[in-house]
Amino acid sequence: MKRILFIISISMVCFLQSCEEPKEKIDEPKDLESLLDLYPDSIPLLLKHGNEMIIIRDYVKAMADGAKSYRLDSNNLEARMLYAEVLNNRPERTLAEVNTAQKHYHVIVDKQPKNLKALIGLAATYSQQQDFEASFKYINQALRINPKYRDAYVLKGSNYRLLGNVEYTKSSYETAIQQDPTFVEAYVLLGAMYQAEKNPVCIEYYTTALELQKGDMDITYALAYAKEIFNELEEAKLLYRAMAADTADYYVARGLFHQGYLKQFNENDLDSAIFFYSSATTTHPYYLEAWHNLGLCYTDQGDKTQALQSFAKALKINPEYTLSREAADALR
Repeated sequence: MKRILFIISISMVCFLQSCEEPKEKIDEPKDLESLLDLYPDSIPLLLKHGNEMIIIRDYVKAMADGAKSYRLDSNNLEARMLYAEVLNNRPERTLAEVNTAQKHYHVIVDKQPKNLKALIGLAATYSQQQDFEASFKYINQALRINPKYRDAYVLKGSNYRLLGNVEYTKSSYETAIQQDPTFVEAYVLLGAMYQAEKNPVCIEYYTTALELQKGDMDITYALAYAKEIFNELEEAKLLYRAMAADTADYYVARGLFHQGYLKQFNENDLDSAIFFYSSATTTHPYYLEAWHNLGLCYTDQGDKTQALQSFAKALKINPEYTLSREAADALR
């Protein structure tokens, strides 16, 4: 879950106030990394850099900035906030780190009762501890301060999702979109929920998300697959072609695989399907499903040797893959 991240806006002079001035007048570098090399103990620089690292999800650098700024001045609430945000949001966080973040958020909220970011961060720690009563308490406290605070509705939706309340989850995410119509993640989450319900309205949500975040391959993949399963095949093909032209092997292989799938199962064009599956396995040699489907194509063409070799490749990747095991046994 993403939260709105507060990025400190401060002039260059203020950035350098906590640093010792160089003895000689030099041209100051403009990029933040270089400034930090010159002034490694500047708390304003560390805070700005750390918050920027959170935005791009570079939690290793964000952790270094947060821990250092907090160590330099433990009374600085912004430094405490940065440190808590990193602890609470990095994917490899431990329960102990969540507990530590919770203590930091409590300190901030005690001193700044209307700090919305801290209130939602605090609520998130309780969610991770499965204490939803406490989580909703702080979410509602934030909403009493600002009834239009987007991140409060996002966390509310996440809580309801964990509690299995689908309708309340949808309602919360829809409200988040009302507060911020550019909030891509909510469109994607709603798209996934409607897709799970086999509701074609998911296509509208994915389409909006991709319009807001053009070129995002994760969203492109979600939209392409939704169009595939709801029989908008020509548009799905266009999106899969875009994926196959990407620079990341993951998306290239999947774009090729799905083109092969459509050729195999929708058009009965086995030669083209074999071409796409083979291209997918060349791009991503451990693409299990591509090897299996390749085996099915060769089976349908009567090429037993190539089929068995393809199933063998799939079983080498996953010896427990039942579909390839059964298909190979049937050929022997």
